[in-house]
Amino acid sequence: MPPADGPAPSHPLDGPARARLRWEVGIVLAVTLGQSALYSVLALVRRLTATVPLGQQQAQLNPSRDDVAAWDAAYQLLSVFFDLALVALVVFLLWEPGKSALRRIGLDFTRFGGDLARGILLIVVIGVPGLTLYAVGRALGVTVAVAASPLDAAWWTVPLLLLSALRAGLLEEVIMLGYLFDRLRRLGWEWWPIIIASATLRAAYHAYQGLGPVLGNFAMGIVFGWCYRRWGRVVPLVIAHTLIDVIAFVGYPLAAALWPALFGPPVPAASPSPTPSATPTG
Repeated sequence: MPPADGPAPSHPLDGPARARLRWEVGIVLAVTLGQSALYSVLALVRRLTATVPLGQQQAQLNPSRDDVAAWDAAYQLLSVFFDLALVALVVFLLWEPGKSALRRIGLDFTRFGGDLARGILLIVVIGVPGLTLYAVGRALGVTVAVAASPLDAAWWTVPLLLLSALRAGLLEEVIMLGYLFDRLRRLGWEWWPIIIASATLRAAYHAYQGLGPVLGNFAMGIVFGWCYRRWGRVVPLVIAHTLIDVIAFVGYPLAAALWPALFGPPVPAASPSPTPSATPTG
């Protein structure tokens, strides 16, 4: 597949078509990551105005949904299913007669070996600096203690965490890159404004984690956006995002045990309230 570097549509959209496309983008963001961004920014404002310092607050990425294990697992599976339904929705909107949306955004397995290699490279480029930025933010007290997974893991916890990581990778990269880039190009946007807008939105829906993750996710959005423009394939970004979250989710109990000051719950553990978000993000 050629890089996502082609020109804007050769046939400019007329007024009604542009208005319809703007409404579509607005509605999609309102029910997916745009909604999460609004809740997340409000959560950050509340955290900053709380009496408890930001560094002593905590956010949970994969909280338990029920005290009974079987019901908790059922609710977790339903959450993953409905978030993946949102991914299916945007792919459906991208579909055109005679043209596969999956092939157009590179969400297929035709180049899996190269996609996997690029994804692993991105883990080094993004994952390691991101972890360092989180640790520095915790040390400076400007980043919330993020509990990436439960510390009292059950037998079903790891499979659910793997599904949650895959959900985050697909949800964020398909919408932020595959869908949003396509739609904004059709509306006549240039590439760098698209990349910056997408990165800003990515930073916004991670704002509940504190100031460090805002900067880190903005940088991640710039790098991922540039890579998507160059490669024209969303799979390497999904792989990188998923594997970064797998490492964070599954490795969290060990990191919390080895470095409790940086990765463990704050003492005393406190938070203004659970972060409301329709689409959990990692």
